[in-house]
Amino acid sequence: MARMIFPDGKETTDFPAIEKRLAGLGVTLKRWPAPEAPRARALMEQKALNDAEKEELLKFVDNRFEELKRDKGYQTRDLVVIHEDIPGLADLLAKFDKIHIHTDDEVRYILAGSGYFGFVEPSGNQILLEMSAGDYINVPANAEHWFEMKGCTRCKAVRYFIDTKGWTPVYSQRAKLFG
Repeated sequence: MARMIFPDGKETTDFPAIEKRLAGLGVTLKRWPAPEAPRARALMEQKALNDAEKEELLKFVDNRFEELKRDKGYQTRDLVVIHEDIPGLADLLAKFDKIHIHTDDEVRYILAGSGYFGFVEPSGNQILLEMSAGDYINVPANAEHWFEMKGCTRCKAVRYFIDTKGWTPVYSQRAKLFG
């Protein structure tokens, strides 16, 4: 369930309010329940997945991919599996925990675990969004944001792409208000 956190420590889980605040940034947030099939649940509970298991889990959410291909023009997708035993995990995550933009949309559908997206509003204010299983987000190209695990150790998320070249972060000079 999505939770929005503000720099003063206040927070909300009011989904329509969160959705509306993010819409002002061009960000789309949806609730798409994670797959319920026993095999899908078993895969989501595993710490790590091999390539065949990733593809197997992706098939459980192919309906979402077909919808996004039809409605948004997405061409490809993958499954990112983050867990505490990945070699060089801190360096990998450090690429995205600074404020940046992408030249393509950043789209994630969280199947298991959680993570945090931070956003810079036009006023310069910053907000932090905790996402967990069943949360889908589309961060539009050129939106200032960051992603971090913030103490979470695991996350399985589907990423959708029009063109993977547009996913390289372009860093901002702006500092985060969240530590």
